[in-house]
Amino acid sequence: MAKLQPRGRKVKILATLGPASNTPEMLERLLRAGADAFRVNMSHGDKADHAAVIKAIRDLEARFNRPIAILADLQGPKLRVGTFANGRAIIRHSGHFTLDRNPEPGDETRVYLPHPELFGIMQKGQRLLINDGKIQLKVIRADADAILCSAEVGGVISDRKGVNVPDAEVPIPALTEKDRADLAFAVEHGCDWIGLSFVQRPEDLAEARKLIGGKALLCAKIEKPSAIRRLAELIELSDGIMVARGDLGVELYPEEVPPLQKKIVNATRTAGKPVIVATQMLESMIESPAPTRAEVSDVANAVYDGADAVMLSAETAAGEWPEEAVAIMSRIARQVEGDDAYLERVRFLATTPDATTADALSHSCMTIADTIRIGAIAVFTASGSTARRVARERPSVPVMVLTPSRATARRCALLWGAYPVVTKDIGSFEEMIAKGKRMALRHGFGEAGARLIVLAGVPFGTPGATNLLHVVTLTGQELAGYER
Repeated sequence: MAKLQPRGRKVKILATLGPASNTPEMLERLLRAGADAFRVNMSHGDKADHAAVIKAIRDLEARFNRPIAILADLQGPKLRVGTFANGRAIIRHSGHFTLDRNPEPGDETRVYLPHPELFGIMQKGQRLLINDGKIQLKVIRADADAILCSAEVGGVISDRKGVNVPDAEVPIPALTEKDRADLAFAVEHGCDWIGLSFVQRPEDLAEARKLIGGKALLCAKIEKPSAIRRLAELIELSDGIMVARGDLGVELYPEEVPPLQKKIVNATRTAGKPVIVATQMLESMIESPAPTRAEVSDVANAVYDGADAVMLSAETAAGEWPEEAVAIMSRIARQVEGDDAYLERVRFLATTPDATTADALSHSCMTIADTIRIGAIAVFTASGSTARRVARERPSVPVMVLTPSRATARRCALLWGAYPVVTKDIGSFEEMIAKGKRMALRHGFGEAGARLIVLAGVPFGTPGATNLLHVVTLTGQELAGYER
């Protein structure tokens, strides 16, 4: 069986798959370079391609005996203009331009907008952004059939360019028929996380949650300003959050995105749920073998903020240097986490424990690891909730997640500091201690003489019963008679 050593970092790397990275050979190279999880973008490719890459990931997981998380990212609804008589037109700066319900090809004065929902919500002064914000329109007047705008920023517009509506909540569900089919496919093929796009309100999560049926975790992508206004509710109703900075950067002014990123990360961390910082982290590495200094700082800041995972998009999906992008991101993370000031900065956010035994013991794991030399924290869990509680405290040592559930192990592969291990269930205190020791030695978390924190619940196998913390010392004898 192939072997991977612990990464030497706690933040996780989520690599997007695409034409540059969806072969078994490249998947292995990305895993060896440092990828902890893979994103399957349902916006591109067909189901046969997706099924093949999911199988390749699971084959890789079996070879390396390392649980790997797969996030299936749904496309969501796309707002687009219609077509033009000549395939394109030029909108004059400061000129007038109309979006209407007439399906005839457009020209330099108007174009068809095949989304009747927008005509009833737009108001004077609100913005419409076209082609990723390259064209910026401001509403002068809107009625049931037409939206008259002035062009704050004009330019070339062509067939079926995308439309963003940053100043209004669009009355369109987050799931399209394509998304429902893609979600069913992802659940059927054992994906661990479902990324939900176009989230604006808590109701958007309800249908996805129902369709998932508990077979995967739900990640709400925060990519619209309307989602920011209801952030606390979205965090509460989801299992994790993705800061989708690409779309946020289109609908918001650029200077608004960095403080919002920190706000989203902090709020999600406080709730004890994983948070992913995504898009354009090493964008120049689509074509260049080295990132810019600004990109390196961007990744470093996300790590200093305590994000659970950082994501590569086109860098690994379609770029010329996918393996190098993962390797450099991993090096940046290790360098940051090796900074003497790292823990102080990552714990600047106060994550006050809830008034429960499980939270109190999880907090104690962090303080014990700060006080005495500890190799790792061994958490026995069935659902992963105890591991999330411990990771929320951002302890100074890795969190070895020992679980009989392969699904739980895979889902925890996106969790800060977590090192998931699938192992047989335990039935007694003595078995728990012996197994914790063997696993720590087996997976490289300390040598003979090192100490280990063991966290579990008694009676064993009872969800939510975390009530036991024990500190043990490792000896070389634990490797004898090792059994999974």
